[in-house]
Amino acid sequence: MATPLWIELDGVVNMRDLGGLPTTDGGEVATGRLLRSDNLQDLSEADVDALTGRLGVTDVVDLRSTVELHLEGPGPLRARNLTHHHHHSLFRDDIREVTAAEALVLPWSKADQAAVDAEPRLDDDYWASHYLGYLAHRPDSISAALRVVSGSRGATIVHCAAGKDRTGTVVGLALSVAGVSDEDVVADYVATGERIERVVARLMARPAYGEALAGQSLDHHRPKPQTMERILTVLAERYGGASGWLRAQGWTEDEVEALRASLRA
Repeated sequence: MATPLWIELDGVVNMRDLGGLPTTDGGEVATGRLLRSDNLQDLSEADVDALTGRLGVTDVVDLRSTVELHLEGPGPLRARNLTHHHHHSLFRDDIREVTAAEALVLPWSKADQAAVDAEPRLDDDYWASHYLGYLAHRPDSISAALRVVSGSRGATIVHCAAGKDRTGTVVGLALSVAGVSDEDVVADYVATGERIERVVARLMARPAYGEALAGQSLDHHRPKPQTMERILTVLAERYGGASGWLRAQGWTEDEVEALRASLRA
């Protein structure tokens, strides 16, 4: 596993470039193509200039729910209108009528735990069950997010609130399609654990998340390798891998290859 290429900015704590990750055929993921991040609400003017200038960001994929976006706002990068923004929620809030409280049932909230207790999980692993839920219930958004990455003329930032769960699902698929080994996809997912204290501290100060996070242990949020291992196993068993999952969503072989090529150095 390559050392994470952390991007140090004033307004984020969990942003990194996926460039440099090795592929199983001896290549590597290109730098300046795919960035993953926690939310972009606190970016400074200097951060915005760095992202759109030195780092070449042209597109942002926002995986937050519609309610999160309403409560938190679009953030400074979007306000400057210097990049293309693509909102693809991984929750069900924009495909059926739900209450605001229901739409803000985040994976770490008490309301979510009640929902998990009331309905069968998709997997015995708490977090893997959520990630499989994204694949099952919002394949449209995951597919659309990956199309943005494939077609971007510069770097794409994929983000949610923490940059761990929804972002981890989309980025995990992208890296797998690019040819990164399962071991290195898992290692990238787990790398967020290096900064989980700072991630949670940021969210605690945000209006949409503070109450839901209150009183929860950091260990609950720390990414565990078996979670991403489980997602990759399910994709392999059911679809022959991430590329097969995309083909099941209607992607052609040429489109899958274009995504792979867009991520490769």
